[in-house]
Amino acid sequence: MAKKAKTEAEIAHFRESVCEAATRLFIERGPQNVTMRQIASEVGVSPMTPYRYFRDKDDILATVRAAAFNRFASALETAVASAPDARSKGRAVGDAYVGFAKSHPAAYQLIFSFSQPDEDRYPELQAANGRAQETMVGYVREMIEAGLLKGDAQLIGYMFWATLHGIVVLELASGLRGMDGDTLREKIMRTLYAGMQVTPPTLDS
Repeated sequence: MAKKAKTEAEIAHFRESVCEAATRLFIERGPQNVTMRQIASEVGVSPMTPYRYFRDKDDILATVRAAAFNRFASALETAVASAPDARSKGRAVGDAYVGFAKSHPAAYQLIFSFSQPDEDRYPELQAANGRAQETMVGYVREMIEAGLLKGDAQLIGYMFWATLHGIVVLELASGLRGMDGDTLREKIMRTLYAGMQVTPPTLDS
């Protein structure tokens, strides 16, 4: 008797199990030190089974990174949408960014600690990456249109992004000894805003 084909729900569940197992291994060992055989063993299936659902290890890595990017972008988009005005968006994005990194360190590491030089092979990953980047620049564009900032939206967005990322990395590595991350963020943002000749929003505004 032929083996019964898996339902769409069963396939989705298995793919999710593979992605969860692979994520644990990627974080623990780094993608370059993980094999498909190890992923299969972690899931509890034969070495060839994952190949029925993913082309290879890079396909799995692209899938979990795309999911992480989308979760990250969703958190930022929610923050932007909830801000009452353009001035509040910078604070909202900063809070959401730091909150996501602290609440989902594995997802944050998947996004920023690993890369794939052949990203163009994975449209879903490209789209998720682009969505996150647009969110980090889009709110800046709104602030410029409101007259709160002056300059190139992409450049300013990446300046703020680099600041947030640096603070998060230091905090996660316990590198801010004797310094509060929120206080440091406000000081840096004030300096950046002052350089652009605008009144900075405070963290307690």
